Amino acid sequence: MARLVIFEDARAEDLAPLALAINETIRIPVTLRSANFPGVRVEKGKVLDKSYSGPILEEVIRSGKPARTIPDSGAYRGVPVSVAPILVEGKTIAAVGVVDVVGTVEIPEVFGAYADVMRQVKEKTAEKR
Repeated sequence: MARLVIFEDARAEDLAPLALAINETIRIPVTLRSANFPGVRVEKGKVLDKSYSGPILEEVIRSGKPARTIPDSGAYRGVPVSVAPILVEGKTIAAVGVVDVVGTVEIPEVFGAYADVMRQVKEKTAEKR
């Protein structure tokens, strides 16, 4: 019987199927490690590292709290990431992270441009009447 089990001693081989599924679903880089062992780094449907740990994954495992930040070291240094703990009965057994694509977007700039585009469309529509 095939099954997927995540526990504090899970190894990269245990976590890879879940990381690959998440990566395939959201199409952005995914990292996943257990509390006691390094895990995986997955990009573009491939496991790139089977002994992966990053500073934010480690911080989230220690704190048990999610983090959205830009790491200053590791594979994603300088890139916004979002990492969440996997909690079971209040204990952090693993952490999963993704590149935070929302964190890479200048929201005021995007919405400012959207407002300008909408104003231009309304002006052109009014001119045609």
